Amino acid sequence: MRYTAVTFTSSNIEDWQKDLLIAELANLGFDTFEDQSQGFVAYIPASNLDIQALETLLITEAVGYEVNYKVEELENKNWNQVWESNFSPILVDNKCYVRATFHEDKPEYPYQIIIDPKMSFGTGHHQTTSMMLSYILENDFEGKKVLDMGCGTGILAVLASKRGASDILAVDFDPICVDSVLENKVLNEVSNIEAKLGSKEVISGKYFDVILANINRNILLDQFDVYASDLPASGELYISGFYESEDLDILKEKAELLNFQFEDKKVLDNWCAAKFIKAK
Repeated sequence: MRYTAVTFTSSNIEDWQKDLLIAELANLGFDTFEDQSQGFVAYIPASNLDIQALETLLITEAVGYEVNYKVEELENKNWNQVWESNFSPILVDNKCYVRATFHEDKPEYPYQIIIDPKMSFGTGHHQTTSMMLSYILENDFEGKKVLDMGCGTGILAVLASKRGASDILAVDFDPICVDSVLENKVLNEVSNIEAKLGSKEVISGKYFDVILANINRNILLDQFDVYASDLPASGELYISGFYESEDLDILKEKAELLNFQFEDKKVLDNWCAAKFIKAK
């Protein structure tokens, strides 16, 4: 597959602004990002690059800083192979070991997740995914029906299954992610995960005991109403993909309007995850 690299440079962009911009670029189809001293490089399949959409995004999102970009067509090569070569295993809470198929087996840990790394989010390396994994390790999933919304590789769904969840629905708008979930459930020998392509329309009118949503602030705000209608009293909602300082209070306010009670939060490098309970 032929890829295009877009190099973004800025002399005054803050780290949190860069992370938010990267999250929005992912929604445009960019699937791999590489940090640089004064910016970052974003990679996208050449056929998916929409310059007009990119310009519109920069106008609306690049507020309070200046950013320039340069587009470069890359030679045709196996970019998944390049990505895999940079994938390293991680350990969460000294309990959950996340590795690729080409890494050494570590049976000494209670939970081992094997991920076939594709150029998509959800390998466990990002702070938000790590915190969500930690929440799953800390809480009771035995016999519960679970939704993994914005599932990426399905890593959260896999751990929920290993923690005893009865049925799991994994949803993502990216067909690459849906295919990745189907591959990774086989690798991890779990059979109770269903993967569906789409967004909130896929889950409307369904019932879950637990919802996991590691997306971003704007999508969480847009989907909160559906989460509220899909969870019963005492149902659990775990969210991440946002910043503590900029976003948590906004999300808590929205949650309270829908009869959710804020339980607690986790914070890593200003990235935040939070737990809510549906009130009776």
